[in-house]
Amino acid sequence: MKRILILLAAAIGLLALATCSDPAPEAHYYGGPPAAPAEADDYMIAAAHPLAAEAGREILRDGGSAVDAAIAAELVLTLVEPQSSGIGGGAFMLHFDAEADAVAAYDGRETAPAGINIDVFLRADRTPRDFFDAVVGGQSVGVPGFLRMAELAHSAHGRLSWVDLFAPAIRLAEDGFEITPRYHLLVTNDPYLKVSPQAARYFYDASGAAHPVGTKQRNPALAETLRIIARDGATAFYEGPIANDIVAAVRMAPRNPGTLSRADMANYQAKAREALCGTYRANRVCTMPPPTSGGVALLQMLATLEGFDLAALGPASPDAWHLIAEAGRLAFADRNRYLADADFVAVPVAGLLDPAYLADRARLIDPTASMGVAVAGTPAAAPPVSDGATAETPSTTHLVVVDGDGNAVSMTASIENAYGARQMVRGFLLNNQLTDFSFGPGRDGALVANRVAPGKRPRSSMTPVLGFDGDGELAFATGSPGGSRIIGYVLKSVIAMVDWGLDPQRAVAAANIVNRNGATELEAGIGLEALAAALEARGHETITRKMISGLHAIRVRDGDLEGGADPRREGIAIGD
Repeated sequence: MKRILILLAAAIGLLALATCSDPAPEAHYYGGPPAAPAEADDYMIAAAHPLAAEAGREILRDGGSAVDAAIAAELVLTLVEPQSSGIGGGAFMLHFDAEADAVAAYDGRETAPAGINIDVFLRADRTPRDFFDAVVGGQSVGVPGFLRMAELAHSAHGRLSWVDLFAPAIRLAEDGFEITPRYHLLVTNDPYLKVSPQAARYFYDASGAAHPVGTKQRNPALAETLRIIARDGATAFYEGPIANDIVAAVRMAPRNPGTLSRADMANYQAKAREALCGTYRANRVCTMPPPTSGGVALLQMLATLEGFDLAALGPASPDAWHLIAEAGRLAFADRNRYLADADFVAVPVAGLLDPAYLADRARLIDPTASMGVAVAGTPAAAPPVSDGATAETPSTTHLVVVDGDGNAVSMTASIENAYGARQMVRGFLLNNQLTDFSFGPGRDGALVANRVAPGKRPRSSMTPVLGFDGDGELAFATGSPGGSRIIGYVLKSVIAMVDWGLDPQRAVAAANIVNRNGATELEAGIGLEALAAALEARGHETITRKMISGLHAIRVRDGDLEGGADPRREGIAIGD
């Protein structure tokens, strides 16, 4: 098995990066030789499973666009990485049109059903329910958005026919794919999958054990579902028998039946939104606007760090990571208060990204000592709302594509928690994205911006990114899964490529160190004890824990493509 191993020895200023010896989440990381990035001349894709990446490359070889390849890869991920994303969930896609020199943002985030109650995730005594008590069943399922979003993006940027994009996934679903160690381990360890009779029959054998590693897993139900959607378009998913089965699964779930209706499905709309773009050093960085919080938070952190010379400090410097952590505190304080679905609540995006406001926030950072828990600022047009934290969990997937014409996609897709709501319909799993809403509607006499509401999109942390150099040329694409830690993971990859000059493979493999306005979290098993001590000396509380990011990145360098796939998961970067 290919081995990629990582070490960051902070005390002596050494950064050594490589890949993981085991794709399972429990894998540990050790020092070793650096892994080289993938290279290509014409086009490239990096995705979370080799079969998904190969499907994307197949589409690119056939003359498909970056959007075509991204859709084909995500359809395969529905099959081979079912715990993370799929057609039963949603996605955010950022697209660069090289000919038009334009960046577009496509929102396929799930929406709450019209019949949802604002108190759905509260107990009778109005305290928040336990997370998994709310997740499993039907109440947590939002209207899936991926297919409507994919169809919208394909209509604008597709080159191959819609039906062509489904061929790799249909073929794999019919012929089967080999179960990997990571796939087997996640199924084995999940205590809720058997709640759904379909899921129990699919993921486990007659004795109730997860299918062994190497088993050929076939999914004829998914193949038939995809064949219908390929022939009849996304409407076949949102209306008719498939939609009826989704609604029935939600409303008749053995646990927590929900209110999703056929009208909710039929009325779903994906949205083309204006991308958020800011500058960092000499680069233009573009990302997604609300309802994800990731774009605003990332641009805030980059702007806050602009005044510090991270390049001179280097990737092994406690001073650098202290500054990065403090920037995270400030951004998450604002995120938890203000960020939500801007179609439903007033989100002061312009105020949060105003240079004068961010300069004031940056002055709160002491280069020698931690500020502790940061307080949200008061940007221009700030509404009177209260903080609303959520329990976003580290599932999700990310992929990046650059096609032969220089068009690019950075897309993050998700069903939220691993295996979503644990409801399986026609060969795919339904999301639990509604638990990304704040469970309580108000606090301290004010409403929470991210409160539950019919038709509303729950706040996300997904942060797809496209970066451009000083000449306006595409420079890099990056993004990650990982719940609310996504923002810190993506920040790391941008800083690693821009400030520290790391190639995309070293950038995604570098140690994960994240602050979400609390303890500074350091990745376990890679020798960060000295860095932890140095941060504690600056007043940080530190926690060492596993942080299974899933970063994928492509960098354009002198006209050639370099790709990186996070060694903590199963992905690869490939191209021609």
